[in-house]
Formats: sequence, structure tokens, C-alpha cells
Amino acid sequence: MTQSLIFDMDGTLFQTDKILEISLAEAFAHLRSLGQWDAGTPIGKYREIMGVPLPKVWETLLPDHSPEWREQVDAYFLERLIVNIKAGKGALYPQVEEVFETLTQNGHPIYIASNGLIDYLSAIVGYYGLDRWVTEVFSIQQIESLNKSDLVRIIVNKYEITDGAVVGDRLSDIRAAQDNGLLAIGCRFDFAQEDELAQADTVIDGLDELIAKLRQATGSVPSS
Repeated sequence: MTQSLIFDMDGTLFQTDKILEISLAEAFAHLRSLGQWDAGTPIGKYREIMGVPLPKVWETLLPDHSPEWREQVDAYFLERLIVNIKAGKGALYPQVEEVFETLTQNGHPIYIASNGLIDYLSAIVGYYGLDRWVTEVFSIQQIESLNKSDLVRIIVNKYEITDGAVVGDRLSDIRAAQDNGLLAIGCRFDFAQEDELAQADTVIDGLDELIAKLRQATGSVPSS
């Protein structure tokens, strides 16, 4: 019986693309104003690496900039993300609240394990009231390795999870599930890649399919 569900945030629960382009454009406009960038905003490159921890994002997008400049842009980008979240420019994926309500009503604890930073995750959870259902939110910022498998292991150990699933859209989520003996449920959403999803135990095209997939895999979660 699948008892616990660990969800990724970006590209799984939260439609990051709705604020991503805006915030990234603002960050690179800031760089241009400081004379540190003279090209277009590399939104395509960011989409390719979406899901990796932010320090690795800036290493990729700003390979010729110093660590100090990367840290400055990182802080500005995070600030703009939070401003745009609180302005209501983002959105949860369809059925997040309904699925969370069903899982909670049937005694299945919900956790979030994300490569997002603590303040960013807190803004999303606070704005949408996800703490009504989520037991605890875990950020990659809490561990030195920046490895999602290690982050999920912290949840598994803290809550003594022996049976559960990780729900996410990228390979790091799938590997985190497999490395911790959990079911890997891939999400074919905005940032997903087919070669990565092929490694999941099962794949959904929308969160409205999750309950049925869990019933199929474990027979433990009712459909309503």
C-alpha cells in the first residue's frame, strides 16, 4: 500500500513557466542595466536545464561571470520570482487541490521535495495555502550535496516511510524515488523529457490521473 506521497514543486505542482520567463527577463534586464549582459534572455537554455539547483543554473547561463556576479543575479532572480508569485502571476497545475484533498482524506501524508530555495517554496505554499495538506516542505537548500535523492532520503528517514511514491517531472525525481525504494511516477508536463520519463515506473499526463495510477499500482487509494 502506498502510504506517503512526495511531490516535486516546479513543473509538477506549480506552473513555473507562467512566472519563469517574466522573472528571467527581469534578471537579465538587471544585468544589462549594470553593463554585464548584451544579448537576449536565454530562456531556451534555461528550459533545457529546468529542475537543477539554481547555483548550477547560473553556472550554465553565466559561464563567463564570476561567482560573485552569479550570486547577485541569483538573489535578484529569486526576489522577482517571489514578487511575481505574490502578484498572482503563477498558477498551480489543474487538480492539485482536489488530489491533495483526496489523498489527505484517505490518510496519505503529503510532502514536497524541491530543488527550489526555501523562501521561494514558502511563497508558493503560502500564496496557495498548500500547508492545508502538506506535512512538510523540503528544499535542496537544506543539504550540502544538492542531490535530490539525498533530500528524499531525509524525508524517508524522518518520517520512517517504508512505502510511498515520488511524483515529479524530471530524472532527478525518478532517481530519487528509485534510490530510496519508492515508486517513481513521472509527470509528462511542461518541462518533462521523454527519455527521462521512460525510466519512471509509471507516467501521468495530468494530476487527475494520479489517483487512478496509485490504485493501479497499489490498490490503496480510492478514486474519490
